[in-house]
Amino acid sequence: MGAAGTQAMTSSGDKSYEEVRKAWRDAHVHPLWENPLAHSERNGGPRPHLWSWRKIRPLLDDAMKVTTPAAVERRVLTLVDPHAGDATAGTTTNLTTALQMLLAGETARPHRHSMNAIRFVVEGSGAHTIVDGKSCLMQEGDLILTPAWTWHEHVHSGSEPIVWMDALDVPLHRYLGIDAFEPGPTHDVPEYAHEDAFAVANVVPDVPGTELKFSPVFRYPWRQAATAVRAAPRARDGARRVRYVNPLTGGSAMALMDCHLAQLDRGSDTIPFRTTSNAVCCVVEGAGATRVGDQMLRWEAKDIFSLPHGNWISHRAETDKATMFVVSDRDALKRLDLLKEEYGNEGG
Repeated sequence: MGAAGTQAMTSSGDKSYEEVRKAWRDAHVHPLWENPLAHSERNGGPRPHLWSWRKIRPLLDDAMKVTTPAAVERRVLTLVDPHAGDATAGTTTNLTTALQMLLAGETARPHRHSMNAIRFVVEGSGAHTIVDGKSCLMQEGDLILTPAWTWHEHVHSGSEPIVWMDALDVPLHRYLGIDAFEPGPTHDVPEYAHEDAFAVANVVPDVPGTELKFSPVFRYPWRQAATAVRAAPRARDGARRVRYVNPLTGGSAMALMDCHLAQLDRGSDTIPFRTTSNAVCCVVEGAGATRVGDQMLRWEAKDIFSLPHGNWISHRAETDKATMFVVSDRDALKRLDLLKEEYGNEGG
């Protein structure tokens, strides 16, 4: 209705527009035409942010000195979107990422929750995440799944600190009001086939599992993923990309979140890409730059940055090779029939 409607309300009847608005507020209703986002065209999306490993790494040392998992359940520093203006905000829409740490000899007790979570090892080795009774070794570059409502705990038997990136769909669950948490001890643990049963590419065992909403494989080793991405053909945007999948279905490894590995060669920008999904990138190796809308992010190994929805995105390697691990909410939007993806031109 806009300004004309406001003027009409102001000049009609025996009440002023402010009196009418107060009555609406008291009744907990709000005029749609006063919402600046209503019926407006959006150009671009939320702003991205980069968390520099050089800046963040010393802060992890401080966290390892001031507390323990025994005291705080999990020793975690959450990466909060600075543009959200809220310390409880996620890293980007629908995704919360964080850095979690264990010192040698430490454990993080078992619990489970309704939110899906992944662990991508950024630094160190020698720890294990135990997921529904299955022990998953954690080495640098490995991806570990802890799907919704699976029991999980962390045990570090190595000699040096280990750091991994957590990514969870916490904002989506909290927005829907369906977040739930249960502390250990573990109980009612299901049985799964041993992961060796899925070790041969293109061949899977005849076992129940297609009814699961997540992969029966909980650990995706870096060595295998790195080999796969090096051999992958170039995707439409010019990068080589492989997707972590459920071997029984070929779909995403875990419901609501997608994970993939992307590799760039020096020499050219990827074709600009825009999507309604949101993502967070962790740089595994190399250095380069990513344009997100009108903002340029320069990154190097172990940096983490967000790719909010609605922005044109392109990447460029500034070393001979650059590799990024990417987690997104793409699967959630696809299930809701809200996923839209489009490519631009070579020139932007």
